[in-house]
Amino acid sequence: MNAEQIFRALGLIDPDWVADAVPRPAIQRRRPPGRSLLAAAACLTVLCVAGGWLITGGFQGFGSGGSGDAPGEASGGSSDGISSGEGNENDRMTFMQYSGPVFPLATVEDSAGLTAERTLTWDFSPGAYPDGEPRQWGANVTDAYALTNSTDEAITATVLYPFSGNFRELYQQLPSVTLNGAEAETTLYAGTYSGGFQSAFGSDIPDTLNLDTLSSWEEYKALLDSGEYLAQALGKAPVLDIPATVYDFTDFAAPHQTYQAATQAIAFTIKENTTRIFSYGFNGLDSDENGFRRYSYFVPDGRRAESNVKLLIVLGEDIQDYTLQGYQDGGCSSGEEIDGVSCTVTRTETTLATVLDRLCQAYMEEYIKYQASDQNNAFDTVPLPMYRRAVAELLTQYGPLGENAMDRYLDGRLDDILSETLSQDRVFYLSFPVTIPAGDRAEMAFQLWKSPSHNFFCDSDGDDLQGYDLVTQLGSALTFSRQTVLLENTETIIITRENLGIDLENGITSVTLDLSEEHYYLEIQEKGN
Repeated sequence: MNAEQIFRALGLIDPDWVADAVPRPAIQRRRPPGRSLLAAAACLTVLCVAGGWLITGGFQGFGSGGSGDAPGEASGGSSDGISSGEGNENDRMTFMQYSGPVFPLATVEDSAGLTAERTLTWDFSPGAYPDGEPRQWGANVTDAYALTNSTDEAITATVLYPFSGNFRELYQQLPSVTLNGAEAETTLYAGTYSGGFQSAFGSDIPDTLNLDTLSSWEEYKALLDSGEYLAQALGKAPVLDIPATVYDFTDFAAPHQTYQAATQAIAFTIKENTTRIFSYGFNGLDSDENGFRRYSYFVPDGRRAESNVKLLIVLGEDIQDYTLQGYQDGGCSSGEEIDGVSCTVTRTETTLATVLDRLCQAYMEEYIKYQASDQNNAFDTVPLPMYRRAVAELLTQYGPLGENAMDRYLDGRLDDILSETLSQDRVFYLSFPVTIPAGDRAEMAFQLWKSPSHNFFCDSDGDDLQGYDLVTQLGSALTFSRQTVLLENTETIIITRENLGIDLENGITSVTLDLSEEHYYLEIQEKGN
């Protein structure tokens, strides 16, 4: 199978890549230069791993936003054995994949009258990895608090526990919570995408085609410091009661025995300033500056793993005449038209909100359908209304409906919006009320499995390092009287860098933090590596 066949099979083939020798009309993508290449790069990331190459979804740009050091190289300091406890921020490593710090407890209301003690425990028991892999990877974290009411009256507060994660892996990232020894009933809030966007080609061709995930605690500080991120998470969802005309494609037929990649295309012309098109379930788009649009999809054959839901959503002035044409494959090249390709097109008038409700439901069902039976299902943990809200937020914040629209989403592919909403990093908040009588205290604990910050296997110098960190005050107005860090089950690890003051060789596994320091970090290796 050649490269063209591979990308056709994946539904990523771009007509600009196919048969340069075939004459074609002057059709251009409505994209920055080089965007057609990113049609594949946006969906594929190639990672070098032991024994070969791994292709994954969601190109994000390795090491983006870091200090400028080569991946796997520290910004400074020594890496020879156990830290003396005199490390500083310049000693820590810049990881290719940063998992975010452990955040402190916060309250929605003014926390005057409350003081807090915190004990954060990292448990490095072998086998802590959720799938039971018999190696040291990740840590079980217990973040425990005692809130004391020093006033003469009872205080009722709404506590918030932030943690970084994403919808796709929320089933393993979601903390369990106890309040005074009993399981607490919590409400989960999801913040918006926490990262940004960067150029795919550098400063010579500026664009915003690639995701740029957060790569340091300082970037989390910039995200959370003002309180706007939290306010949006706790606030109201976007209202999308925008009139929409929907073209629904059903009843597909094609000569699949002759043409395995038989394709259906719909072509029409729009006025750029009065009409906006969104698509779902389509594989290709051709366009030019005169408003020509041709959307195409591989005709469902009952075997290919792609959606049977195929919609064009029109906002603003409706499209007029359109043509339907079958092609041999996704190239939709002149001279490769075929007969026997047909569908039913149904036009309805509705709202964008109603369409999103339908598509989120459809995407959830497709996600469950094509997931391996032994895998955890993200939607068992993520409520559909929460996911639907996050889709609307991405669409209005960075999609074509937003004032800050990114090149990555300008084509209006709702498939990309729905898929990336599930995988993009964000900060979540677990919330519950607590009432503390005068002069009394409440104890609560948050237990979670924490994936480490790490490098990929391409980097032989740092692919076995695991990074963990915490922040002492970020996002919290609580008055802390003490914060303590404790390491447990450390027999299988060595510490390569840290600024906590831990000294395993001398039996120092517990330290009280200097609260004037905003950030603490710990980097480890498994013994024998």
